Amino acid sequence: MNQTINDIFYSVIDRNQPRVMTYKQTVQWIDISSRELYRDVIGVARTLASWGIGKGDRVAIISENRPEWAVADFATLLIGAVDVPLYPTLTPETSAHILSDSGARIAFVSTAEQLKKVLALKSRTALEKIVVMDYVGIPEGIPMHRLMHNPEMKRDPEMDARARSIQPDDLATIIYTSGTTGTPKGAMLTHGNIVSNLAHSLQSLNLSPRDVGISFLPLSHITARHVDYCMMQYGVPIAYCPNFDLLPDYLKGIRPTIFVGVPRVYEKIRSRVLHEAGRGAKRIIVGWALKVGRAHRDRITAGKQPSSPAWKLANALVYSKIREKLGGRVESFFSGGAPLGKDLSAWFVDVGIRIMEGYGLTETSPIIALNTPQAFRMGTVGQVFPNVECCIAEDGEILVRGPSVFKGYWNKPEETRNSFEGDWFKTGDIGEVDADGFLSVVDRKKDLLKTSGGKYITPQPIELKLKNNPLVAYAAVIGDRRKFASVIVAPHFPILEDWARTNGINFSSQEELANNPKVQALYEGIVAQVNQDLAQYERLKRVLIVPEEFTIASGQLTASMKMRRRAVEEKYRDRIEAVYAEAENTNSERMAVS
Repeated sequence: MNQTINDIFYSVIDRNQPRVMTYKQTVQWIDISSRELYRDVIGVARTLASWGIGKGDRVAIISENRPEWAVADFATLLIGAVDVPLYPTLTPETSAHILSDSGARIAFVSTAEQLKKVLALKSRTALEKIVVMDYVGIPEGIPMHRLMHNPEMKRDPEMDARARSIQPDDLATIIYTSGTTGTPKGAMLTHGNIVSNLAHSLQSLNLSPRDVGISFLPLSHITARHVDYCMMQYGVPIAYCPNFDLLPDYLKGIRPTIFVGVPRVYEKIRSRVLHEAGRGAKRIIVGWALKVGRAHRDRITAGKQPSSPAWKLANALVYSKIREKLGGRVESFFSGGAPLGKDLSAWFVDVGIRIMEGYGLTETSPIIALNTPQAFRMGTVGQVFPNVECCIAEDGEILVRGPSVFKGYWNKPEETRNSFEGDWFKTGDIGEVDADGFLSVVDRKKDLLKTSGGKYITPQPIELKLKNNPLVAYAAVIGDRRKFASVIVAPHFPILEDWARTNGINFSSQEELANNPKVQALYEGIVAQVNQDLAQYERLKRVLIVPEEFTIASGQLTASMKMRRRAVEEKYRDRIEAVYAEAENTNSERMAVS
């Protein structure tokens, strides 16, 4: 049984597969075999060792998903060093903080752009050398290809022995949390933390080298890294997709058998389907197919394929076309990183797709609970892993303990102590466990809103209901310590623009469109529909439409596509204050849009 990530690497090498991973070069897919992977990793590991990098030293990786990411990762771990992954989309300021705080001595970067960014802030860090994956011709960047191609393909007994000496308790990686509530903190994960979680992940799927996975979620995130290690553990070839915009094309070319996404990916798929349905006959057919799917929802959730003539026809006309957009061969769909939402999960069930939602955090390596084909309950995040203990505190917070829980935060002993209640890790999430052991996550504890009247509002379920409408890209419920709740809506502009053209609305910019009275009335109507299912104190009394979608680059989303609530509120602080000031002045609870 694997005890370290290095053991997983050697299981890949010993399997001697002709295709361990693959990547696209212009129009051609290039396969990498077990022998080639060993050659490249050992070449980089030897170089790192020759530079004096040893056990416990930190090595940064700043790159999109590509084979070189895995090579840098394994090479670092083989010599007992600790890797520090950074999202390529991070600002120079945040990158400088992480590099400086971690004390990284070496950085692997992907492109000339990343190299220039790191060079500009190098003086603020402990970096000694920067290795670049692309051919960029910049003298300060050491070409990675010169390190990878060790001329000998045979085994290196000395390096193998060094790699095998690494123990489960040895630190493997420092992953800086996405910082939805503040400055990123470095979560320290050991080899044992990560491997203990892998031992219980996806084992019920009977994965083998006949399967294919696609790696497109950022490897700087623990969820994506967990999935890739899991694929390697079972010998599943991995196809790397460096850019989310390339995903539709890559899915057609690779035709994966397993797909792991975040909720935003699934939201975009649903929006695309509904958008393409348009009007007329096509829209009628899609609407009919969804109605047929709802009638067979219980059978799909039970993992059975309906056999009625109506379902078979709907499958041929609609459901199969949706699966084809995902490559046509996916047998298992998973979601993590953020709440999926019961409405979105139900929509996919209605088109014949069960999405296995899971739950976890960087600090738990990451999975705490996961739905499986054998144990699936829509609207929950599944049953708690057998190696994890879970309990619900008196205030509703989810507490966990077990071998996958991290060592603590790098350079932050006080924050480490505050994150535990005895030996129980405090997740910061509010949840509940049903009689069958299925865990449901209600909201982030820090996101709970308390009105000035003393009523608590959980914003996440309301936001998910709003996002169920394809016209809504993001929604942020606000109103902490206010008389009533309001909502900031970021429209899904491609669909909104089509709606505007259909309704004869002229516009020259997103800002002009967002301020149009008809658009304001449209979103008031969407909010009013959601309000019907809310308690009186939860209802959204004001709607603030913003002229842009939330993005990672703007700082309003984390790299795993979770909303940074504080960043959103801070950006629109003046408009929020104006909305509530107007409400005070008019002393009215009529719906208004600012």
